Amino acid sequence: MHLSMNRPYTTLFMLMSVDGKISTGPTDQFDFDRDLPRIRGVKEGLPQYYALERKTDLVSLNTGRVMAKIGINTRIGEPIRRPLTFIILDNKPHLTSRGVSYLARSLKRLILVTANAHHPALKSSEPNVSVIRHDHHGLKKIFKILKTKFRINRITVQSGGTLNAVLFKEKLIDDVSIVVAPIVVGGQGTPTLADGEHLVNQRNLGDAPVMRLKSMRKLRHGYLHLRYGVV
Repeated sequence: MHLSMNRPYTTLFMLMSVDGKISTGPTDQFDFDRDLPRIRGVKEGLPQYYALERKTDLVSLNTGRVMAKIGINTRIGEPIRRPLTFIILDNKPHLTSRGVSYLARSLKRLILVTANAHHPALKSSEPNVSVIRHDHHGLKKIFKILKTKFRINRITVQSGGTLNAVLFKEKLIDDVSIVVAPIVVGGQGTPTLADGEHLVNQRNLGDAPVMRLKSMRKLRHGYLHLRYGVV
């Protein structure tokens, strides 16, 4: 049924702690992929998350900040090309020309979405790099372009709490697939599943996305896999 929509069917796939954190701290020096493998009682169950991640859609949406955080701009050597399409939102830009080139050589296709007229992707000579200049238009228009121009029917989002919150607000998330790790991280400034602006008054309660539980699976080593459909 989703094929008739004017945008891709979108699933948010995240790893989070019991208290909803998606990182181990408030700055880019903290990272689940780097830090959780070092924590006894948590690292043992991580392979289950990565196994589920490999089953997500072949089109993934993320941000330039996340790409920079995981070191894309400084990677060397020739990457193994995978049959994946990455959609990267990057205005600052966080990606350098070297980072764009590395991503292009490691993917089937790279679609860079930016409002920055000087983004290095605009000068890329890689044949599989496309750029969407959105000029601060909303994400709904971008998603429509992804469906109509690029023929993308399904997307998995693996981003940060700020973008996740915007996607929920714009009603662009259809499913939520969460792997819960058996740890409480804490910290008021630590990113959560959905950050962004908080509710300003009681009238805004209706803006909070309501979800319907589709499945709940107990994994090994205290992990859970929860799947929700957004109502």
